[in-house]
Amino acid sequence: MLLAIDVGNTNITLGVFDGDTLRARGRLATDVERLSDEYGLLIRQLLPIRGVDPTEVDSVSMCSVVPPLTASLVEVCDDFFGVEPLVVGADTITGIRILYDSPRDVGADRVVDAAAALHIYGGPAIVVDVGTATVLDAVTADGDYLGGAISPGISLAADTLFRRTSMLRRVELTTPPAAIGGNTIHAIQSGLLLGYAELIKGMVRRFDAELGGGSKVIATGGLASVVEKEVGLFDAVDPDLTLVGLRIIYEMNAASAASQGARSDA
Repeated sequence: MLLAIDVGNTNITLGVFDGDTLRARGRLATDVERLSDEYGLLIRQLLPIRGVDPTEVDSVSMCSVVPPLTASLVEVCDDFFGVEPLVVGADTITGIRILYDSPRDVGADRVVDAAAALHIYGGPAIVVDVGTATVLDAVTADGDYLGGAISPGISLAADTLFRRTSMLRRVELTTPPAAIGGNTIHAIQSGLLLGYAELIKGMVRRFDAELGGGSKVIATGGLASVVEKEVGLFDAVDPDLTLVGLRIIYEMNAASAASQGARSDA
């Protein structure tokens, strides 16, 4: 079975695939102070709770936007699973061509999401990741990753409001009854939920125009479902997009390695 590991700024998301089937999911808090042994024990303890025997894991595919943890989790894969992971990077086969000015500057999760969106939904595609940051990425029908846009995420903005003001409070991230908030709670909810929905709608329309129209819009990330109704432009909300992308990319690279091995034997 394949263990997919998505190392994000807030959470580490895990998925275990049996063939094409996502058998189990799990999440751990991202903590650069945690040792590799600690992460190894946590993952080995979590998998049985999710119905997976850790000894059945025979391959790992990983992407990371937290460099200090990348080496630690590679060590976890070696020490706790006896596997050398595929770590998605600029040189990994992904099925897309990265046309960013500096391809190594693109977050691996953005590449994985774009590859998954193109493979599953076709292109041109716009991926909207509503997480710690709100990130939009564009990929053409021919598989060219063009780049995207990055803005602070909804939760990050809410936390900044709470920490940097004297009288504003934390609020539940739910849609207010109207855009014009009649009290402080509704005013904050309007600014966060409706404001970000308008940001996403405006950026999606701009991206679609630059892509030539007809783009599939795929949303992912922890808050995608929260803004889905207000945005109203998503063709799909796919919370497992990154995990599935890691599986697809692993299979591409495994097939390439097998093909090269066959040519070498010949």
